[in-house]
Amino acid sequence: MHHLESCEHGTYSAHGPFANYAALHRWSIENSPLFWDTLWDFCDVIGAKKPPVTYCDPSSTTPAKDTQWFPHAKLNYAENLLTHWQQHADRPALTAYREGQTDNPDIMTWQTLYQHTAQLAQYLHHAGVGKGDVVAGYLPNIPHTVIAMLATSALGAIWTSTSPDFGVDSVVERFGQTAPKVLFFADGYTFNGQPHHLHDKVAAIIEQLPTLTHCVSVSYLKFDADKAESKGTSSFTVTHNPTLSIQHWEGIIHHDHAPIIELGFTPVPFNHPLCILYSSGTTGKPKCIVHTVGGTLLNHLKEHQLHSDIHPGDTLFYYTTCGWMMWNWLISGLASGASLVLYDGSPFYPNGQILWDIAEQASITQLGVSAKYLEALEKQAVHPKHTHALPSLRTLFSTGSVLAPEQFDFVYQHIHGNIQLASISGGTDICGCFALGNPLSPVYRGECQGRALAMDVQVFSSQGKPVEETQGELVCTNSFPNQPWGFWQDPDGRRYHHAYWETFPNVWHHGDYVSLQPSGGMVFYGRSDAVLNPGGVRIGTAEIYRQVNRFEEIVDAVVISQDMPALPVKTQPGDDLSNKTQSNATECEQSAKSHDVRVVLFVQLTQDAELDDALKAQISQRIREQCSPRHVPAVIVAVNDIPRTRSGKLVELAVRQVVHHQPVNNVGALANPASLDEFKDRPELAL
Repeated sequence: MHHLESCEHGTYSAHGPFANYAALHRWSIENSPLFWDTLWDFCDVIGAKKPPVTYCDPSSTTPAKDTQWFPHAKLNYAENLLTHWQQHADRPALTAYREGQTDNPDIMTWQTLYQHTAQLAQYLHHAGVGKGDVVAGYLPNIPHTVIAMLATSALGAIWTSTSPDFGVDSVVERFGQTAPKVLFFADGYTFNGQPHHLHDKVAAIIEQLPTLTHCVSVSYLKFDADKAESKGTSSFTVTHNPTLSIQHWEGIIHHDHAPIIELGFTPVPFNHPLCILYSSGTTGKPKCIVHTVGGTLLNHLKEHQLHSDIHPGDTLFYYTTCGWMMWNWLISGLASGASLVLYDGSPFYPNGQILWDIAEQASITQLGVSAKYLEALEKQAVHPKHTHALPSLRTLFSTGSVLAPEQFDFVYQHIHGNIQLASISGGTDICGCFALGNPLSPVYRGECQGRALAMDVQVFSSQGKPVEETQGELVCTNSFPNQPWGFWQDPDGRRYHHAYWETFPNVWHHGDYVSLQPSGGMVFYGRSDAVLNPGGVRIGTAEIYRQVNRFEEIVDAVVISQDMPALPVKTQPGDDLSNKTQSNATECEQSAKSHDVRVVLFVQLTQDAELDDALKAQISQRIREQCSPRHVPAVIVAVNDIPRTRSGKLVELAVRQVVHHQPVNNVGALANPASLDEFKDRPELAL
């Protein structure tokens, strides 16, 4: 029986029966505090739960934002993740694969994970780390990172991390705001067959983080001892802090038959900070989004057990780096008793089969990737259904961008014919999902199966009115436990309020352009700030990408709107603006000019392809036939590269800024910042 069925027929049975998922979802919205209260019990959360479930100051005018969840409860995140260690002591807790060495994974049992976490927590305690201190990781996706995060949270401290492919400026922009006391770093990482040494970058980062008192180095590239010493992996000359302690991981963690240390877990309030995640930074300085211990844990338990049907003994794998929220989502799988698979490296090295080799070898039950990855698999004609035995695989997650209907076809035809394909969407902002799968509802191509339980997700028009089967803004109208604690270094909460609560009063505005379907599912069209508006008609960028990506000649694409010159509108004889009010006069002045935009499509082609008139015509014809004449780009331009963030997301806004000769706020947030030069002063865009 699915977890969701057990919950429906057991924990929530007194409030049912529920005819279907939609009925359960409706009940969970109408009885949100009761839902979360009973979910705590259903998932056997370890902690002191005391009433009330919610509290909001009666004078608050924004209860959806200001409601506190479980204000008197106390618990510890790491304790809940390690609760299965004795029951499953000798079973794998972590199976770590690294690029180029997938035949010999590093398997860590639950007992070893507990033991190493206890040893590291002891070290951090002696280093002066306690409640509210920040500990940072500049590490690959390896067991050391999981252990460091668990040890940090066991003490009630706050974890934050970035991927090691981030440059010095990008790391300092993030860690410089959060002021860590301890930094964990690796000597390097491997990607696409190439080792990347981090010594010089780490030295520069440490130099610019004056709050550091201790650092721990991890020898990941496996230098020999002489080379490690020559590279200085155990010591740096830090001019601002010559007393900084830098120690090897191997000097802290004892592997050989060390006695088990009892791990003490510091209880903290439900709303105590657990981790700090960072926005992409493409619109300015990265926002430091603080997520809470209880909110993160309880929501991830909901998403894992009810929506994803994860059971003890399952094997969960999400392809991610430590700089993406899906890493945090993955690690929480330990709380449901799942064994986690970690992978560090490229998903296409040495070829596109590598993740499926791992899925087969590790008997993965739930596998997560990005929509862009599935699109690339299709273009490379990688068909795991015909090359790999995947009898254990029950669920395939996709996120990061819109999953086109054609990718649904590809998955069921060429990956697995009998799995739940769960297109999930949420974000770093909530460290979770607003729309995702569930094991009770059918999967419809092109749709997220449904809205998250106990989250009143709706679609609003630009006037703030609910709409159905019409494109609009994704909002959430009720409070939920995994709302952020706030932004770090935002004492009056203004930046946090501006980011999510300013557009519609007392309503979370997420910034996705979506529609609700008759099935109960949701269709995503792209980010709201990237929506095109030719002739006043709003068009989601995903509608165009869906068509363009069908061409074998096209590797990648980005579409933007280009402002057209404002044209004066002729006024009628006798029009008199002199007697208008100031407000109306302004409106009249604005209406005296006609503002419009045109759609511009940039495409990156395969090496042997050419953007000739014939290909342009084919692209335009397909978009016209499958979408509408208004979707057809006015200009199609070939470029050599398309900018993306380090988590693989398109950055339409940055491209638009370059085209309009505006400064790009944070180039360091991009994985390939040099690609922006492709869009400067293009003669094809001259007006």
